[in-house]
Amino acid sequence: MPLSPDPYAALRNAAKYVKQFRSKTFVVKLGGAVLSDPRTRKTACEQIALLWAFSIRPVVVHGGGPELDALCDALHLPIEKAAGRRITSAPVLDAAKMVLAGKLHTDLLADLQAAGVPAVGLSGVDAGLIKARRRPPVMVTEPGETQGRMVDYGLVGDIESVDTRVVEHLRSADYVPVIAPLSGGQDGAVYNTNADTVAAAIAAALHAEKLFFLVEVPGLLKDVSDPSSVISLATLSDLASLEAEGRLTGGMRPKAHAMRHALVGGVGSVHLVSGKQSDALLEEVFTNEGSGTMVVREHPVKHGEARG
Repeated sequence: MPLSPDPYAALRNAAKYVKQFRSKTFVVKLGGAVLSDPRTRKTACEQIALLWAFSIRPVVVHGGGPELDALCDALHLPIEKAAGRRITSAPVLDAAKMVLAGKLHTDLLADLQAAGVPAVGLSGVDAGLIKARRRPPVMVTEPGETQGRMVDYGLVGDIESVDTRVVEHLRSADYVPVIAPLSGGQDGAVYNTNADTVAAAIAAALHAEKLFFLVEVPGLLKDVSDPSSVISLATLSDLASLEAEGRLTGGMRPKAHAMRHALVGGVGSVHLVSGKQSDALLEEVFTNEGSGTMVVREHPVKHGEARG
C-alpha cells in the first residue's frame, strides 16, 4: 500500500512559528480598499482571529480612504490629495469622523466579533491615545516633477505623542483594540491623521514584533504595472532607492515613510501583504517563503532563518 502524504505536515511546520510568536505584538493595518469589500474584510478578520487564537496579540488599525471618497462625492465635497495624503477641510473632517469612527469602524468591529475576536473600538482621541498638532504648510514635490509647491493639508494632525495606557488596559483583559485614525490636539481639536502613520506610531510605542499593511497589491513591486514583480525582502536603503527612482507613487509614499518610522522606532519587521488574496496574511506569518514583502532595517534574513 503506498504511503499517503503526512496530513499534519503543514501543522507541524506552522507550529514553530506559533511558538516563536506566542505573546508577541502584531499591529495589523487594514487599508480602506480591503475594508470597502465586505468579503475581503471578512477574510481579513478571520485571519486576525486565527492569530489571536494562537496567542499572538494583535492590535488593529484601519484606514477608510475609498469610503471617505464616496461620502465626499455624495456630499459634493472636493477630494484633494498631495503626495498620497488627503487635504482635509472642516467639512471633509466631519465626513472623516462619520466614516472612520462611524460606519466603517462599526462594520469592522462586527466582522471581528463574528470571527470570534473580542474587539473593542477606539480612535486616537480616546483617553489621549494619539496627541497631535495641526500640520503646517509643507513643500511637496510630486513624482515626475522637478519643482515643489507649498501645500496646506488643512485639519491634518502630525503625531506628537502616543499614550498606550488604554490599549494596554484592554490587552491585559484579552481584548483586541481596533483603532480609527483620528487624533486629538491639546486644545481639544480633532485631526484627520494618515492611518499608515498611526499604525507605525502605535507599533513603535508598543514595541511590536511586526507591523503588517494589508493592501490591494501583493506586496512591494519592482514594476507597479506588473503584480508578479513582488520584492520578497527589502531594507530601508532599498526603500530609499525605490523612492528616489520614483517607483513609489500615490499611497505607497506615506507607507514608505511609515515603514521607516516603525523600523527606526524598534519594530522588528514590516510586511506588505495582499488584503485581496485569501490567507495571504497567514502565509506571510506561518511560512518561510511568505506571500508579500518583508521590510527590515538593514540585515537581510539569513538562509534558512524563519521569514515569518
